[in-house]
Amino acid sequence: MQEEAYRSPYKLVSSFGTGEKIEAFELAADKLYIVTPNAVSIYNTQSVLLHNFAIPGPVRDILVKEQDIYLLYPSRIEVYTMQGELLRQLDACSERSNYCSFTHTGNSVYVTDATMKNICQYTEQGAFVRFIQSPNGFVIPSYTFSIEAVGDVIYCSNSGRHLVEKYAPDGTYLGSFGEAGGAPGRFTGCCNPVYLSHTPAGNIITSEKGNPRVSCYGSDGRFHTLLLDSKALGGGAAAYHIRVQDDKVYAAGDQVLSVYHYDPVLTGQTACAAYEVNCPLRKGVKIG
Repeated sequence: MQEEAYRSPYKLVSSFGTGEKIEAFELAADKLYIVTPNAVSIYNTQSVLLHNFAIPGPVRDILVKEQDIYLLYPSRIEVYTMQGELLRQLDACSERSNYCSFTHTGNSVYVTDATMKNICQYTEQGAFVRFIQSPNGFVIPSYTFSIEAVGDVIYCSNSGRHLVEKYAPDGTYLGSFGEAGGAPGRFTGCCNPVYLSHTPAGNIITSEKGNPRVSCYGSDGRFHTLLLDSKALGGGAAAYHIRVQDDKVYAAGDQVLSVYHYDPVLTGQTACAAYEVNCPLRKGVKIG
């Protein structure tokens, strides 16, 4: 019997182009913050441009904390107001640093460094706190070194080992999940997952390259379901930056940001039908 082709329960409802490569994006307080090579543009969730300001590129990552915009460069962090005024700069603690991704929780900022193969913890004011090393040893090809704080737990990709690792705010290792393979729930290729995100309930969202796909895991690492496969995402080989809000998935490709909405009509025809929950992105639906 031939296996039925996967069909995502998330329907593409809108998309818009930026005209330039999307380096990174963030979703906060019902606004989209999109970084292109020389600008930060702020949109509402209806894709209406509200404001933009020029920056020196290239940028590796962006995060929004209250009224400040943090931009990650290969060897520094810059902090801006919403209007684009530079507030301060946090320089790397090593001349060899090659920053990839960053996140924050409490009063700390955590930055992944592809060259030094560690996580650097700083205070919000830029004071160095500690290096965090993986007991598995970080293997980081192709700058695939994502990090995401979910409450007071820090998740990061150890992509060369096909793992997602967990740490406490003080750097204590809390475990990992993941294994190599092409089947749903495993990480394929040389170095996956590329990007991490999370749901309001604390479930972990992973995004892969090579055969782009987006998957959902519980906080304990238990695989739940494939959300979007390569066909639904639009193909290609690059991983898609992902953010989620309620029952929507925001996926940024090369120059296009697309929005997918959970469609309950499709659920009975998809892998989600095997689970008791409806949409795994909804607030309160926690797995594991």
